[in-house]
Amino acid sequence: MVISFLMNATARSLPDLVILFLVLVVQYVCAASFLKRLTITLAQSRIVITLAGLSGFLLCFGFLLNFVRIAAYFPVWMASWVRGAALMWAMISLLWLGSWLAYRALDPIVKPERSAARRAFLEASGAALVAAPVAAIGYGVFVQRMNIRLREQNILIPNLAEALDGIRIVQLTDIHLSPFLSEKELARAVAMANETHAHLALVTGDMISGKRDPLDRCLQVLSNLRAEAGIYGCMGNHEIYAGAESYAKFRGAQLGLQYLRMESARLKFGGGEINLAGVDYQRFHEPYLVGAQAMVEPGVLNVLMSHNPDVFPVAARQGYDLTLAGHTHGGQVRVEILREDLNIARFFTPFVDGLYTEGGRAIWVSRGIGTIGVPARLGAPPEVALLRLCRS
Repeated sequence: MVISFLMNATARSLPDLVILFLVLVVQYVCAASFLKRLTITLAQSRIVITLAGLSGFLLCFGFLLNFVRIAAYFPVWMASWVRGAALMWAMISLLWLGSWLAYRALDPIVKPERSAARRAFLEASGAALVAAPVAAIGYGVFVQRMNIRLREQNILIPNLAEALDGIRIVQLTDIHLSPFLSEKELARAVAMANETHAHLALVTGDMISGKRDPLDRCLQVLSNLRAEAGIYGCMGNHEIYAGAESYAKFRGAQLGLQYLRMESARLKFGGGEINLAGVDYQRFHEPYLVGAQAMVEPGVLNVLMSHNPDVFPVAARQGYDLTLAGHTHGGQVRVEILREDLNIARFFTPFVDGLYTEGGRAIWVSRGIGTIGVPARLGAPPEVALLRLCRS
């Protein structure tokens, strides 16, 4: 049983294990190269070896805290921040490696005997390349992570009923109430949503990150949302990981939040109607939206709440006019190089951030509010989304 548990746990954490191995190898090679190339004293070499050992310990400890049975021995805030610190240090290490390789590639070009000015410029550039990853990650942690903003988007719906023209929908998603996001920050996002005076408020999953996060407090704060047609939501993958889907629906209903789990609700706005449907998180590489087509209502606007956006092509074929999703965090940490938008979410879905259309159907993917893994946002600031349905 123990062997079976370890094999299953390792399989689930295989991507993290591969990254851990690569980062440890990179750091070992860099430390060995540093000691070999520089003339330093014995005391200085011991400092380098000690720092390398501490780095390896942080990375390994952070990886082990991915396992719930190990993390349970530590306070939630400690486990979360140590994991986050390990991931940030891994990212900085890899960025430093890229900077060092770029520096080495340029080094032969600038010879000291040719131009002292070029050599000085190269040395200054090298220092900037070392500082840039630390500055960028620091900005993502201490500034952009907490800079929640309101993002507005008009969504054109072909043949939209006149009564629905201008309907405002406010969306909160990927809250991840945890040591990385406080109740105060969530309350600020809720107040921002209420200032829009939206007709409908939606919460599209991932209210928490793990079992020990304060789901009750999250639901209590979300119950302060105000909208003419009420507050509705769907479940994300982290509700599933925490085993909290049923409880969230039950407790949410007591507080005035209606979570739709393969369910739909008919909402009337004057002479127009919206058929609002919701599904739980759709597991990757499994058939999407099985049975969801039965919830589509002819003759009205069909809107689907699905935490993950990669269901969009299936939802469009089934007849949903608009799909609302989150899950990607807009990439959370995004870097643009040579006009290419680089972020990890692109490996899982082409629908990362914003509005996408296909055959007259549309999906909106919100960047959400919280963070997961790395307590940082870079190039994907947190948001409350305000959507307006438009005929033209």
